Formats: sequence, C-alpha cells, structure tokens
Amino acid sequence: MSNLTDATTPLAQQPIPDPVHPQRPRILAVSNQKGGVGKTTTAVNLATAIAAVNRNVLVIDLDPQGNASTSLGIDHKQRTINTYHLLTGDAEVKQAAIATSVPHLSVVPSGVDLAGAELELVDIENRQARLRDALARSEHSFDFVLIDCPPSLGLLTLNALVAADAVIVPLQAEFLALEGISHLVRTIERVRKGFNPRLEIQGIVLTMVDKRNNLSDMVENDVRGYFGEKVYRTIIPRNVRISEAPSHGKPILLYDFQSRGAQAYLNLASEVLKREHTLAA
Repeated sequence: MSNLTDATTPLAQQPIPDPVHPQRPRILAVSNQKGGVGKTTTAVNLATAIAAVNRNVLVIDLDPQGNASTSLGIDHKQRTINTYHLLTGDAEVKQAAIATSVPHLSVVPSGVDLAGAELELVDIENRQARLRDALARSEHSFDFVLIDCPPSLGLLTLNALVAADAVIVPLQAEFLALEGISHLVRTIERVRKGFNPRLEIQGIVLTMVDKRNNLSDMVENDVRGYFGEKVYRTIIPRNVRISEAPSHGKPILLYDFQSRGAQAYLNLASEVLKREHTLAA
C-alpha cells in the first residue's frame, strides 16, 4: 500500500480536506440501474483510494452477484454473515464487516440469501430504511461508507438511496447513456421527496471511455452539456488491467498501480473527496 500514498500520486499531491462530520460516516451510494457500466469497479477502487489516505472506509456489497466482495478478495466461505442479515436485522455491522487486505478498508459482503431479500422485505415494517437503521446503530467509526448497488431500481437500491447522503453515478460512454440515467435521476428525486430530503447526486463519472472512438467524445459532450458540473473531470478509460483485477481478488490499485485505470481512479478519488467536503459543509 505504500505506493498508493507516494508523493508522486495525485492524492498525495493535492490537499485532502478533513471530514466535516467525524462523528458519523458520509454515505455514498454507487448506483446505475444499467449493468456493465463499471459500477462495482468504481465502488471498489474509489474505496481503496480513499482508504489509502488513511480514511476508514466500509464497502457494503448490496448486489446479490457479490462482485464487490470478490473484487476485494473475500472468499465465499467468509460470507456466512452478510448484507442479507444486516437488512433483516439478524446481524449488526460489527458482526458482518470483514477487514480486507487494504488497510483502513472493510466490507460487508454479499451472500446468496440476498437474491431473495426483496421479496422477504416486502412485508417488513419500514422496509425501505433497513440499511439506514443498521448503519445508524453501527458502533464502528468509519469516515466513509460506499454502497455498491445492484443494477436495478428495486427495494435493495431504494434502501441504499434512503441511507445515503449522496449518489455517485458511473455512466458508460455509449449512445443510450442519457436515456438510462434519466430513470435513476427520477428515482433519486422521488426518494428525496418521500424518504431522504438530504439525498444529492454527488457526481457522474464517465466509464469505459475510448478516446479513439468518436462516439465516446460525442457521448461525453452530451453528458457534460446536460449535467454540467455534476460530471467529474476525470474519465475512466477502457483498460484491460481493470477487467483482469477482479479475477485476482484485488482492486486495480493493487493489481497494477501503474496502469491507466489505476491512475484514473486515484484522480477520481481526489475529486470525490473535495466535492464531498463541499457538499458536507
């Protein structure tokens, strides 16, 4: 991990503000109802980069596929207590959280039971706030909680949005990107009005960008024209090393620190931390 905080890295070169509310974590949901847009990759590597500057970070794997857990090297045998038990009230954060190989970074893993959680939660009182309440009861002193949402706008994602302070939206640089994100924006607005008035879009990150492709430039221009300053300056390029990292149970920042993908996520983390400090103020 020493190379992540080396003086040559973007995070080390730029001052990182102290947390505004150290008594409770800032909760960021990483969400997009479309699959395959780099959502889990963004959640895992953003969490890793934030942990690298000595912030205590918790990743909550709310996707039944469990890809965030796998990407952080959590074996299936370690997932006996997971996000399902957190939502049903059968376990607390301190029982479900597992320390990863990354200092300052823990994860509440996903488990096979989570696939049926939406049906089971339907008849539970205050079903949309189960995750929020579990985090409120947590005795752990995390600075940030990042929630990796499933690629849908169902009850699991609703729990994430009710619990979150802000949303980070990974957006693939493709033709139908704006159409897909409009559904999420409407959902965020409904959650803000009905359940969580503090909820904001922290930012939109363009992923899988191929600068050799004119379509990527067109999509980027459209997204920036529509969402303006909500779009991060940093873009995440198409990079084969990013795709390889999960099979080794490592974030890209540990798998290949020198890769373009790793450096892009370091830049993104710097932007997120500064923007988060502004939103939290």
